[in-house]
Amino acid sequence: MVEKEEFYLNSTNGVNKLHVILWHPLEEIRAIVQISHGMCEYVDRYDRLATFLAQHGMMVIGNDHLGHGETAKDEEELGYFPKAKGSETVVDDLYKVTKSIRARYPRIPYFLLGHSMGSFMARRYLMTYGSQLDGAILMGTGSQPPALLSAAKTTAHSLSVVRGEHHRSQLMMKMAFGSYNKQYPSVRTEYDWLSRNEANVDTYLEDPYCGFMFTLNGYKVLFDVLSFIQEPAHISKLPKEVPLLFVAGSDDPVGHFGKDVPEICRTYREAGVKNVEMKLYPGDRHEILNELDYEQVQMDILSFIEKRLEALKA
Repeated sequence: MVEKEEFYLNSTNGVNKLHVILWHPLEEIRAIVQISHGMCEYVDRYDRLATFLAQHGMMVIGNDHLGHGETAKDEEELGYFPKAKGSETVVDDLYKVTKSIRARYPRIPYFLLGHSMGSFMARRYLMTYGSQLDGAILMGTGSQPPALLSAAKTTAHSLSVVRGEHHRSQLMMKMAFGSYNKQYPSVRTEYDWLSRNEANVDTYLEDPYCGFMFTLNGYKVLFDVLSFIQEPAHISKLPKEVPLLFVAGSDDPVGHFGKDVPEICRTYREAGVKNVEMKLYPGDRHEILNELDYEQVQMDILSFIEKRLEALKA
């Protein structure tokens, strides 16, 4: 059995209240896993993974980011990050959640799991607060060529000057996601790149908290975090002793179909990170936790945590 608790914390932006969910195992807590969810979704979509981990003695906690889920004050705020200092505010919110739960359980090993945009935020977290972690799982992550990223940032800024920060731009959406479905031989929906599991894609499309259009402000935050985590000066600040597990689908367009993750792992190893593991799941697309082989993904995440817990005992 698992107890599920929901509460709110004040965002570091001084305006919003962060919607937080805590999955509490009824047995002894062996580890704490914090979830950083992806773009255009919310933390309760991770209920199946969180319940699975809690059944194995892990406490799981996560918040809806600014502009997402129940942290967003209304539909107009979905995809908009109020009073955000770029991605810094989102990462500081993650750390605030960390501090809130570590104050209650200071001696329990602590892990961070980030998916997609949430993995970008988790990578920035690692560069800022990572020494306080015992491990991290980076899922569905990727990178962008600096020239392309610079052009995207310039476009978002120029459009926001003319149309305003709240504007939802078809052009930006096409720039960000327009090519994602092109590699697949047959396509049913604009979100087929999420998963080869059709039921998952349909559920996503039916969910009002998923798949909304980002505002220009939202894209600026997204491009900000990508720029930050790709800077060599910031990569050099990664904690060298914190084990990292990268997991992704081999057919995930966010990771350029299996190309980005090995390159990121190589970069991190060259930066001195001592323990970097990687697993690509053949045929899986972006949301590997909702793919047909999700049980294997869950087991691999659990195994990584279990192995780390054993090492901490030694």
